Amino acid sequence: MHGKRFGTALALWVLGSANALSADLTARQVTDSVFRANSPVDFAGKNLSFLDLEGLDFKKARFAGANLYGTDLSKTKLAGSDLSGARLDRASLANADLTGANLSHASLLSITAHTTLEPNPADAPVFAGADLSDAYIASRLDGADFRNANLSRARIGKLIATWGSYQPRALLMGANFNGATLIDADLSNGVFRFAKLRDANLRGAKLMDCDFSQADLTGADLTGADVTGADFDGAVIAAVKGLDQALGLDQAKNLAKAVR
Repeated sequence: MHGKRFGTALALWVLGSANALSADLTARQVTDSVFRANSPVDFAGKNLSFLDLEGLDFKKARFAGANLYGTDLSKTKLAGSDLSGARLDRASLANADLTGANLSHASLLSITAHTTLEPNPADAPVFAGADLSDAYIASRLDGADFRNANLSRARIGKLIATWGSYQPRALLMGANFNGATLIDADLSNGVFRFAKLRDANLRGAKLMDCDFSQADLTGADLTGADVTGADFDGAVIAAVKGLDQALGLDQAKNLAKAVR
Protein backbone atom coordinates (compact mmCIF):
# COMPACT_ATOMS: atom_id res chain seq x y z
CA MET A 1 0.00 0.00 0.00
CA HIS A 2 2.79 2.43 0.91
CA GLY A 3 4.55 1.65 -2.36
CA LYS A 4 1.35 2.33 -4.27
CA ARG A 5 0.86 5.66 -2.48
CA PHE A 6 4.46 6.67 -3.12
CA GLY A 7 4.08 5.80 -6.78
CA THR A 8 0.90 7.83 -7.03
CA ALA A 9 2.46 10.79 -5.22
CA LEU A 10 5.49 10.63 -7.52
CA ALA A 11 3.23 10.56 -10.57
CA LEU A 12 1.36 13.64 -9.31
CA TRP A 13 4.67 15.43 -8.69
CA VAL A 14 5.88 14.63 -12.21
CA LEU A 15 2.52 15.77 -13.62
CA GLY A 16 2.71 18.99 -11.63
CA SER A 17 6.24 19.69 -12.82
CA ALA A 18 5.26 19.07 -16.43
CA ASN A 19 2.21 21.30 -16.17
CA ALA A 20 4.22 24.07 -14.53
CA LEU A 21 6.63 23.96 -17.46
CA SER A 22 3.72 24.10 -19.91
CA ALA A 23 2.10 27.09 -18.18
CA ASP A 24 1.72 30.18 -20.36
CA LEU A 25 3.72 32.30 -17.91
CA THR A 26 6.25 31.70 -15.17
CA ALA A 27 5.57 32.70 -11.56
CA ARG A 28 8.15 35.49 -11.97
CA GLN A 29 6.39 36.85 -15.06
CA VAL A 30 3.03 36.84 -13.27
CA THR A 31 4.52 38.61 -10.26
CA ASP A 32 6.32 41.23 -12.33
CA SER A 33 3.26 42.00 -14.44
CA VAL A 34 1.10 42.53 -11.35
CA PHE A 35 3.67 44.71 -9.60
CA ARG A 36 4.23 46.93 -12.64
CA ALA A 37 0.59 47.32 -13.67
CA ASN A 38 -1.43 50.45 -12.96
CA SER A 39 -4.68 48.66 -13.71
CA PRO A 40 -5.96 45.09 -13.22
CA VAL A 41 -3.86 42.60 -15.20
CA ASP A 42 -5.73 40.35 -17.61
CA PHE A 43 -4.87 36.65 -17.24
CA ALA A 44 -8.15 35.53 -18.78
CA GLY A 45 -7.91 32.10 -20.40
CA LYS A 46 -4.27 31.67 -19.38
CA ASN A 47 -2.78 28.39 -18.20
CA LEU A 48 -1.22 29.21 -14.82
CA SER A 49 -1.41 25.69 -13.43
CA PHE A 50 0.96 24.60 -10.64
CA LEU A 51 2.64 28.00 -10.31
CA ASP A 52 3.81 29.19 -6.88
CA LEU A 53 2.03 32.53 -6.43
CA GLU A 54 1.81 32.49 -2.64
CA GLY A 55 1.20 35.83 -0.93
CA LEU A 56 0.71 37.88 -4.09
CA ASP A 57 -1.65 40.87 -4.13
CA PHE A 58 -3.40 40.53 -7.50
CA LYS A 59 -5.07 43.96 -7.34
CA LYS A 60 -8.35 42.77 -8.84
CA ALA A 61 -6.71 40.91 -11.72
CA ARG A 62 -8.85 39.08 -14.28
CA PHE A 63 -8.69 35.28 -14.43
CA ALA A 64 -11.90 34.54 -16.34
CA GLY A 65 -11.66 31.01 -17.74
CA ALA A 66 -8.06 30.63 -16.53
CA ASN A 67 -6.52 27.28 -15.60
CA LEU A 68 -5.27 27.50 -12.00
CA TYR A 69 -5.13 23.76 -11.38
CA GLY A 70 -2.74 22.98 -8.51
CA THR A 71 -1.64 26.62 -8.26
CA ASP A 72 -0.43 27.87 -4.88
CA LEU A 73 -2.66 30.84 -4.11
CA SER A 74 -2.30 30.66 -0.35
CA LYS A 75 -2.20 34.02 1.44
CA THR A 76 -3.05 35.81 -1.81
CA LYS A 77 -5.28 38.85 -2.13
CA LEU A 78 -7.87 38.11 -4.79
CA ALA A 79 -10.55 40.44 -3.46
CA GLY A 80 -12.62 41.81 -6.31
CA SER A 81 -10.86 39.64 -8.90
CA ASP A 82 -12.71 38.07 -11.82
CA LEU A 83 -12.33 34.28 -11.61
CA SER A 84 -15.52 33.48 -13.45
CA GLY A 85 -15.32 30.07 -15.09
CA ALA A 86 -11.81 29.53 -13.74
CA ARG A 87 -10.51 26.09 -12.85
CA LEU A 88 -9.16 26.11 -9.29
CA ASP A 89 -9.14 22.35 -8.74
CA ARG A 90 -6.43 21.23 -6.26
CA ALA A 91 -5.26 24.83 -5.85
CA SER A 92 -4.12 26.00 -2.43
CA LEU A 93 -6.33 28.77 -1.06
CA ALA A 94 -5.34 28.67 2.61
CA ASN A 95 -5.58 32.18 4.10
CA ALA A 96 -6.60 33.59 0.71
CA ASP A 97 -8.85 36.66 0.55
CA LEU A 98 -11.50 36.36 -2.18
CA THR A 99 -13.87 38.96 -0.75
CA GLY A 100 -16.23 40.17 -3.45
CA ALA A 101 -14.53 38.06 -6.13
CA ASN A 102 -16.45 36.78 -9.15
CA LEU A 103 -16.29 32.98 -9.07
CA SER A 104 -19.45 32.27 -11.01
CA HIS A 105 -19.26 28.94 -12.86
CA ALA A 106 -15.82 28.32 -11.32
CA SER A 107 -14.62 24.84 -10.36
CA LEU A 108 -13.15 24.35 -6.85
CA LEU A 109 -12.55 20.63 -6.50
CA SER A 110 -10.29 19.27 -3.75
CA ILE A 111 -8.73 22.65 -2.99
CA THR A 112 -6.39 22.95 -0.02
CA ALA A 113 -8.02 25.31 2.46
CA HIS A 114 -5.92 24.62 5.56
CA THR A 115 -2.21 24.42 6.33
CA THR A 116 -2.44 21.42 8.66
CA LEU A 117 -3.89 17.93 8.41
CA GLU A 118 -6.28 18.77 11.25
CA PRO A 119 -8.18 21.72 9.74
CA ASN A 120 -7.66 25.04 11.48
CA PRO A 121 -10.64 27.34 10.74
CA ALA A 122 -8.30 30.33 10.98
CA ASP A 123 -6.62 29.15 7.76
CA ALA A 124 -9.83 28.94 5.73
CA PRO A 125 -10.26 31.24 2.72
CA VAL A 126 -12.64 34.20 2.78
CA PHE A 127 -15.42 34.34 0.17
CA ALA A 128 -17.48 37.06 1.86
CA GLY A 129 -19.70 38.85 -0.66
CA ALA A 130 -18.31 36.76 -3.52
CA ASP A 131 -20.35 35.59 -6.50
CA LEU A 132 -20.23 31.78 -6.52
CA SER A 133 -23.39 31.28 -8.52
CA ASP A 134 -23.34 28.05 -10.54
CA ALA A 135 -19.94 27.16 -9.05
CA TYR A 136 -18.95 23.55 -8.39
CA ILE A 137 -17.39 23.17 -4.94
CA ALA A 138 -16.17 19.82 -3.64
CA SER A 139 -13.61 20.49 -0.93
CA ARG A 140 -13.08 20.52 2.81
CA LEU A 141 -13.80 24.10 3.83
CA ASP A 142 -14.25 24.01 7.61
CA GLY A 143 -14.51 27.57 8.92
CA ALA A 144 -14.66 29.23 5.49
CA ASP A 145 -16.33 32.64 5.34
CA PHE A 146 -19.23 32.84 2.85
CA ARG A 147 -21.07 35.73 4.53
CA ASN A 148 -23.45 37.47 2.11
CA ALA A 149 -22.04 35.46 -0.80
CA ASN A 150 -24.19 34.46 -3.76
CA LEU A 151 -24.21 30.68 -4.14
CA SER A 152 -27.38 30.44 -6.21
CA ARG A 153 -27.45 27.12 -8.10
CA ALA A 154 -24.01 26.25 -6.76
CA ARG A 155 -23.23 22.57 -6.33
CA ILE A 156 -21.37 21.60 -3.19
CA GLY A 157 -20.69 17.98 -3.99
CA LYS A 158 -18.73 15.10 -2.57
CA LEU A 159 -14.97 15.29 -2.25
CA ILE A 160 -12.83 13.55 -4.82
CA ALA A 161 -10.89 10.76 -3.13
CA THR A 162 -7.11 10.88 -3.34
CA TRP A 163 -6.74 7.17 -2.61
CA GLY A 164 -9.12 4.40 -3.52
CA SER A 165 -12.73 4.85 -4.52
CA TYR A 166 -14.19 6.22 -1.26
CA GLN A 167 -15.68 9.66 -1.72
CA PRO A 168 -16.30 11.38 1.63
CA ARG A 169 -18.91 14.06 2.14
CA ALA A 170 -18.12 17.72 1.63
CA LEU A 171 -17.16 19.16 5.01
CA LEU A 172 -18.01 22.76 5.90
CA MET A 173 -18.09 22.47 9.67
CA GLY A 174 -18.26 25.87 11.32
CA ALA A 175 -18.43 27.65 7.96
CA ASN A 176 -20.16 31.04 7.96
CA PHE A 177 -23.06 31.42 5.53
CA ASN A 178 -24.82 34.23 7.39
CA GLY A 179 -26.86 36.28 4.92
CA ALA A 180 -25.76 34.12 2.00
CA THR A 181 -28.00 33.44 -1.00
CA LEU A 182 -28.26 29.72 -1.78
CA ILE A 183 -31.37 29.67 -3.94
CA ASP A 184 -31.67 26.34 -5.80
CA ALA A 185 -28.19 25.34 -4.60
CA ASP A 186 -27.36 21.64 -4.26
CA LEU A 187 -25.89 21.03 -0.80
CA SER A 188 -27.03 17.43 -0.52
CA ASN A 189 -24.93 15.14 1.71
CA GLY A 190 -22.87 18.08 2.96
CA VAL A 191 -21.71 18.30 6.58
CA PHE A 192 -22.60 21.69 8.07
CA ARG A 193 -22.18 20.95 11.76
CA PHE A 194 -21.88 24.14 13.82
CA ALA A 195 -22.21 26.18 10.62
CA LYS A 196 -23.71 29.66 10.71
CA LEU A 197 -26.67 30.10 8.35
CA ARG A 198 -28.49 33.00 9.97
CA ASP A 199 -30.83 34.72 7.51
CA ALA A 200 -29.49 32.55 4.66
CA ASN A 201 -31.78 32.23 1.65
CA LEU A 202 -32.17 28.49 0.97
CA ARG A 203 -35.33 28.67 -1.12
CA GLY A 204 -35.58 25.62 -3.36
CA ALA A 205 -32.20 24.29 -2.22
CA LYS A 206 -31.42 20.58 -2.22
CA LEU A 207 -30.55 19.75 1.38
CA MET A 208 -31.10 16.00 1.26
CA ASP A 209 -29.09 14.10 3.89
CA CYS A 210 -27.28 17.25 5.02
CA ASP A 211 -25.90 17.27 8.55
CA PHE A 212 -27.01 20.49 10.25
CA SER A 213 -26.23 19.29 13.78
CA GLN A 214 -25.71 22.30 16.09
CA ALA A 215 -25.94 24.68 13.11
CA ASP A 216 -27.56 28.10 13.51
CA LEU A 217 -30.35 28.59 10.95
CA THR A 218 -32.05 31.47 12.74
CA GLY A 219 -34.18 33.42 10.28
CA ALA A 220 -33.15 31.29 7.30
CA ASP A 221 -35.65 30.79 4.45
CA LEU A 222 -36.33 27.11 3.68
CA THR A 223 -39.33 27.65 1.42
CA GLY A 224 -39.43 24.82 -1.11
CA ALA A 225 -36.11 23.36 0.08
CA ASP A 226 -35.83 19.56 0.13
CA VAL A 227 -34.78 18.45 3.62
CA THR A 228 -35.34 14.72 3.14
CA GLY A 229 -32.97 12.89 5.47
CA ALA A 230 -31.38 16.12 6.76
CA ASP A 231 -30.24 15.97 10.39
CA PHE A 232 -31.28 18.91 12.62
CA ASP A 233 -29.98 17.53 15.91
CA GLY A 234 -29.42 20.58 18.16
CA ALA A 235 -29.80 23.00 15.25
CA VAL A 236 -31.26 26.44 15.97
CA ILE A 237 -34.31 26.92 13.74
CA ALA A 238 -35.88 29.89 15.50
CA ALA A 239 -37.79 32.22 13.15
CA VAL A 240 -37.03 29.99 10.17
CA LYS A 241 -39.22 30.96 7.20
CA GLY A 242 -41.08 28.47 5.05
CA LEU A 243 -40.32 25.44 7.20
CA ASP A 244 -43.85 24.19 6.73
CA GLN A 245 -43.33 24.45 2.96
CA ALA A 246 -40.09 22.46 2.93
CA LEU A 247 -40.15 19.18 1.03
CA GLY A 248 -39.50 15.88 2.82
CA LEU A 249 -40.01 17.48 6.23
CA ASP A 250 -41.58 14.26 7.54
CA GLN A 251 -38.37 12.44 6.65
CA ALA A 252 -35.98 14.92 8.26
CA LYS A 253 -34.02 13.65 11.27
CA ASN A 254 -34.09 14.93 14.85
CA LEU A 255 -36.41 17.87 14.25
CA ALA A 256 -37.73 17.31 17.76
CA LYS A 257 -34.22 18.01 19.06
CA ALA A 258 -33.91 21.30 17.18
CA VAL A 259 -33.99 24.57 19.14
CA ARG A 260 -36.98 26.68 18.21
